[in-house]
Amino acid sequence: MRGAPPGLQREVTRTTRDLVGQSLVSIDAGQVEGTLRALPAVAGASVDRAFPNTLVIKIAPERAVAVIRSGTSAWLATGGGKVIRRIPVGTERGMPRLWLRRGATIRLGGQIPAGLVSATHALAAAHVAGLGGRVKGVRTTGEELTLVLRQGTEVRLGRDADVGMKLVIARRVLALVDSGTTYVDVSVPQRPVAG
Repeated sequence: MRGAPPGLQREVTRTTRDLVGQSLVSIDAGQVEGTLRALPAVAGASVDRAFPNTLVIKIAPERAVAVIRSGTSAWLATGGGKVIRRIPVGTERGMPRLWLRRGATIRLGGQIPAGLVSATHALAAAHVAGLGGRVKGVRTTGEELTLVLRQGTEVRLGRDADVGMKLVIARRVLALVDSGTTYVDVSVPQRPVAG
């Protein structure tokens, strides 16, 4: 098995344990790939029958961008809003927290409530833009998004259109301003403002 972190390796091993001892000719690689892709923490999988006696499994794990919190429960979610794993409360301290409204239902492998998906999209874009490790949380007000950085600076994104471009611009602006800057507004990316 390649590509899976230890916890996911154990899950994939449990899922494929009935293949041990089977003839490679009898194994349907497409069916095994489909079974593995159904695991919440797997983004993609490929299976290669390496004759005469080896089954090579390559896993592309989902990437968590946020901790979803509700009362005394916590889960990891991807940039697309997929819930990939339940975690103990208080772990994954380096990840931004998104809080659910009371009564919201979370299902492993399912989607977070629609109102939070734009926040997870923004967090995924922050990773791509090189700001991911600096984000403490996300605030949403109507359709407006704001990332709150660990040092307290707000990155005001406005609506969720062109978030990737806005975050690249924000990173460049943040490199030019002093540490006392309270906000960087890139809601109109052609005219970023810092204050």
